[in-house]
Amino acid sequence: MSSVPAARGVQRDASPNAPRVLCVDDDQFVLAGMQRILHSKFSVHVASDPISALKLIDESASSPFAVIVSDLAMPGVNGIALLKRVREIAPDTVRVLLTGHANMDSAIAAVNDGAVFRFLTKPCGASALIAAVSSAAEHYRLAMSERVLLERTLHGSVKALIDILTLVNPSAFARGTRLKRYVARVADALEVDNQWEIEIAALLSRLGTVSLPPALVDKLHVGKELNQEEQCLADSVPALAASFIAEIPRLDGVHEILVFQNTGFDGANSPRRGVRGEKIPLGARILKVATDLDALEAGGMTASVAIAALSDRANVYDPRVLRAFVKSIESDTAPVNVRHVRLGEVVPGMIFAVDVTGANGLLLAARGQEVGRALTERLRYSMPGALLDQEVVVIVPDPGAQDR
Repeated sequence: MSSVPAARGVQRDASPNAPRVLCVDDDQFVLAGMQRILHSKFSVHVASDPISALKLIDESASSPFAVIVSDLAMPGVNGIALLKRVREIAPDTVRVLLTGHANMDSAIAAVNDGAVFRFLTKPCGASALIAAVSSAAEHYRLAMSERVLLERTLHGSVKALIDILTLVNPSAFARGTRLKRYVARVADALEVDNQWEIEIAALLSRLGTVSLPPALVDKLHVGKELNQEEQCLADSVPALAASFIAEIPRLDGVHEILVFQNTGFDGANSPRRGVRGEKIPLGARILKVATDLDALEAGGMTASVAIAALSDRANVYDPRVLRAFVKSIESDTAPVNVRHVRLGEVVPGMIFAVDVTGANGLLLAARGQEVGRALTERLRYSMPGALLDQEVVVIVPDPGAQDR
């Protein structure tokens, strides 16, 4: 039997779309046997030690493994410790433990620490191995399909809701779309898990403004100073936004972000006693910076001046998040495609660079608001021709940019 490469190897017999499986064992003959058994159904990669396995997983971040099958007894780092680490860095990869030393203690440790999907004992027959890996790969496929469906469905539904609400009250709800763009860039930079939760939280963060007097909403839109009574009302917005979605299934993470969206890193304004610093959900810490940054820009500050002002308030913001915002602003050197077009010529995807008002001063669209289908339909069927002829300033995104 030909030797198996010490660190890795790939069988080429599986179809290009076959689930990717990583087998880890310090016994070269066991690896060769698993390759031979699995190669017709899976894209099999191998590693002869945990360090090589973790390196492979890190290199495959853009195309993660569906399943990892690891031996328990290996020199240095054992299989349970390896799967525990895999659970941290690649939580979606389904974990299977293979051992010739099965006992109750190792089984309990494997389930508790590595969250294994299957526990197989050596010698493991071909049919049992294929069945276990097939079941694990199907579990991975279903989990990924459910996640994509959940993210796309929720994101699309929330975006449609915000588009409609923005037509009714642009000054209140256009802010959510601006916040979403901010948090998306920073969440990317910080490699945040479940980034969709932060983006949805940003879109929904202004829901509580439906309870505010229109005059107060307008003052918030332009960053005017509030009196004590108005500030109390504005401070109630985060709790209201969180309460509106508290009973919606699968939005637990979004709810937690909204609950703590106005909480300082030092614990100021925390709705729960003792929650401060790293105990605050990361999404809430990101949204806090984005919200305050946007408020300063609404008052007339440039992004660089606004972020400098936030940096002077060291205890209020997570330093790591603040640095990510600073880096995002400083590195934003991409050219902005600004155009002057007729209001009647705007199309979905464009972003208003300045507020758009009607002849009577009524706000039709707010700075930073993305043009959606609801707005274009409203313009087409219910706006007078003279209004559609007015010139507006829009930002046209790069066609190659990813639609967030």
